[in-house]
Parts: sequence; structure tokens; C-alpha cells
Amino acid sequence: MNAGAVARRVLVAAAFLVLVGGCSAETGPVEVDAPQPATEDQDACRALVDALPDSVADEPKRAVTPESDWAAAWGDPAIVLTCGVPEPEGFKRTSSCITVNGVDWFIPEGQLESSEAVDLTMTTVHREQYVEVLLPAEHLPPATTLADLSSAVSSSIEATGECV
Repeated sequence: MNAGAVARRVLVAAAFLVLVGGCSAETGPVEVDAPQPATEDQDACRALVDALPDSVADEPKRAVTPESDWAAAWGDPAIVLTCGVPEPEGFKRTSSCITVNGVDWFIPEGQLESSEAVDLTMTTVHREQYVEVLLPAEHLPPATTLADLSSAVSSSIEATGECV
């Protein structure tokens, strides 16, 4: 066997090991900083987390740490949902929002207007409880994520209005 053939075999073997190693690496729990919802919000937030899908944007559900009845995560980098967050900063009744399957979502203008792909903070509005989704830029655009989550939100969190 000539030196070129040996070098190709070594490269193929190395590439195979990298691929196998990458596929077998376990992804640990996602660290979340979920707030403690107000007592009157806890049942709705727990119902939401229980109703969430096993995958979002084709990403599998992951464990969160510390364990929480108010948070969930999918994929790597993680898409993270938390329930019982405060009203989003910068949101006003006249703010623009995106409606997906009957659920209104607020994304801060600065994130939408960025010329580069940026992580998005998407928060439900016009609902009894606020639900925040942190979407890493690697998972853009947000349409699939919002579509995958909106059914669980609409079945668990009462609407109080709609986008104007």
C-alpha cells in the first residue's frame, strides 16, 4: 500500500471516530433560572409544562436543573421555556406582536431589527401568565418553535386579549 492510501485510511478512520464520538456524547441537563411563579399562577404553569411536546423545532426534550415545574428545554444549544416570568421589558399595549396559532408573542424590536442572527427572547402576551422562550440563533427562524409551543400554551394559559 502506498503512503497516499495509508494517509487516506487514517483520515477516514479519524473522521469516523469523531463522528461516533459526537453521536455518543451525552448531553446533560440544561441549567435554568426559572422564577417561582405567584401562587395563583402555579397550577397553570404546571399544566403548561405537563402539556409541552417531546420535541420542539425537531429538537428532543432535555432535562432541566434544578428540576422545575415551571421550565422545560429542548436541543443543544437549548431552547428554554419558563412560565411565570414578569411582563416583558419594553412591552406596551400597542407593541407589535406575532400571533401563532392563536397565541400572541412579543419579541423586542432590537432583536428583530438586528442585521445579524441573534438569540431571541419571545414572551407570550395577552395571557393570564407570561411564558418566556429563549431561542438560540442556531434555531432561527422562530416560526417552527412558536408553532410547536402555541398549542400547549393555548390549552393551559387563559387568554386575556389579543394583539392590536
